[in-house]
Amino acid sequence: MSIERRRERATRPTGEPPLRLETFLPYRLALIASLVSEALSHIYGERFGFGIPEWRVIATLGQFGTMTAKQVGNHSHMHKTKVSRAVAHLARRRYVRRRTNDEDKREEHLTLTAQGRAVYEEIAPMAITFARHLFDDIAPSDRKAFERVLDSLTVHVLQSAAEDPER
Repeated sequence: MSIERRRERATRPTGEPPLRLETFLPYRLALIASLVSEALSHIYGERFGFGIPEWRVIATLGQFGTMTAKQVGNHSHMHKTKVSRAVAHLARRRYVRRRTNDEDKREEHLTLTAQGRAVYEEIAPMAITFARHLFDDIAPSDRKAFERVLDSLTVHVLQSAAEDPER
């Protein structure tokens, strides 16, 4: 058999693929998270003109008050560059106030301005309603089971990451 024929045969699928994304849990979780985030972004994107990272910063500061960018990133699981860009955008639009940490000049304390708090107070109820509607066609018993599974998966992933930080 020629080398070309062997290469062709090696790259041609034979039978069932070892991995099908449609049934691969990490892919399915990422896909649903992306679809839900995009759908939710229409609520605040059209009204206020900001995206998912900006909303996460506003929602996190709205929930916790004063935080550093690092704390916001840790809580919202966003990369520091996304947090930095979102904070810069929100500060330019006067939704977020930055105050240099007196003890560490490299760090800033972030808070919502009155305008940022008003945005949070307006969007939060809409976001809650949006989240409730996700369950409209799901039986209450399935909702509870889904929430238990999410809790279990979260605990498992966090424990696995703590045991193997290289993961």
